Amino acid sequence: MFGFYGKVFVSLYDICTLQVIIVRGMKNQKMYEAGDKMISLIRDNYNLLQCLGSFGISLGFGDKTVKQVCEDQGVDTYTFLAVVNFMINGYREMDDVSRLSVATLLQYLKASHNYFLGFQLPFIRKELVDALDENDNLARLILKLYDEYSRAVTQHMRYEEKTVFPYVESLIGGKPLANYAIDMYSKHHGQESSKLRELKSIIIKYFPGDSLRNNQLSATLYDIYNNEEWLALHAEVEDNIFIPAIRSLEERSRQSDVSAKISNMIGRNQEGTDALGEREKDVIVALVQGMSNKEIAEHLCISVNTVITHRRNIARKLQIHSAAGLTIYAIVNNLIDISAVKL
Repeated sequence: MFGFYGKVFVSLYDICTLQVIIVRGMKNQKMYEAGDKMISLIRDNYNLLQCLGSFGISLGFGDKTVKQVCEDQGVDTYTFLAVVNFMINGYREMDDVSRLSVATLLQYLKASHNYFLGFQLPFIRKELVDALDENDNLARLILKLYDEYSRAVTQHMRYEEKTVFPYVESLIGGKPLANYAIDMYSKHHGQESSKLRELKSIIIKYFPGDSLRNNQLSATLYDIYNNEEWLALHAEVEDNIFIPAIRSLEERSRQSDVSAKISNMIGRNQEGTDALGEREKDVIVALVQGMSNKEIAEHLCISVNTVITHRRNIARKLQIHSAAGLTIYAIVNNLIDISAVKL
């Protein structure tokens, strides 16, 4: 401690580290609800302004509630609050994951990508160029590290845009792409961290000779820290909200697919029920009960060749080629009681 006013001299690294700790420690513990005024969210958490933009929510909403603003601007209120409360408080215990609007989340993530790739990353690079002397070897190293970091972020986001987002859109459209599931999504969120840590360390240790350039570099460093925190939150929203929502949508899609197949089978088979002969229906019942061709022949007092012919005709008429399919057919068409089926 030195001087009359008790000033403590600390490094720029200490100041920046302390600043991040303070910002992260100032999280508002309030849980926001649909009836809260949107302006209150912004007053309490000004860093949500970029979040609003990613949701496509424009300013100028007056004293309207969160629900009113979301409804006016075509944003799902439940999903908006899930993301906001997670970003502010880390709250992830949603009432019902299936209530999340995947379309709203997809819009949010796409807009976030546009913001980071189209504005934030180029803006920070321009700040670095303005603050550094590009003739200096250390300055060139800083720019090189930043470009590597920027490419890593871009590569990750382009992967999502090329692979993950189209898959999600196909799910929303009810026609999921084959051979893919959200659990196959290879997350790369941690790969950029080491590059960024090295970059910040070098910037902190790089002190230009004049105060103006030092101020410019300090301001740029501040933006880099903010950008890092936003990207981390972006990745956490993907992991804790987006991916669980897609898993839920996949499950509903699978259930719908099974229901549709059964409905189609029932509809198709009911149309073909009358076309089946009584002997063919007897063969189906025997097959469902687990009899072999020889046992069926003995049971119905017909030849094995006749049994095979009946089976071939049944498969052709009903387009069912499995024991499970015939079992469902027999049950829904009241040819056999479910209690007589060996499950």
